[in-house]
Amino acid sequence: MTFHVRLTHAAAEDLERLFDFVLERELQRSDGDLQLAEHALQAIKDGIATLRNSPFTCRKAGPSPLLRELVIPFGRSGYVALFEIMDSANVVVAAVRHQLEDDYH
Repeated sequence: MTFHVRLTHAAAEDLERLFDFVLERELQRSDGDLQLAEHALQAIKDGIATLRNSPFTCRKAGPSPLLRELVIPFGRSGYVALFEIMDSANVVVAAVRHQLEDDYH
């Protein structure tokens, strides 16, 4: 079975915020890698794409067994996507954060 995965508006804004953060950080470094933001964004998108086939393999993120978190490795840390399995065909990504952030925005 394949799930349809969509991002909420807030999750899409999270992707933009995370991209901008990496890009700005790399622009400030004398040896910054300007491609790093693109690579990070692609890692997040690739991770989210795995939800099409296996959302139930991700860890639970609360009292509901349908609210889960996907850990997306990247570099020394990575990202975490909060998502909900809505029904037998749909998954909604509610938020994405860097693993070192305190919580979802």
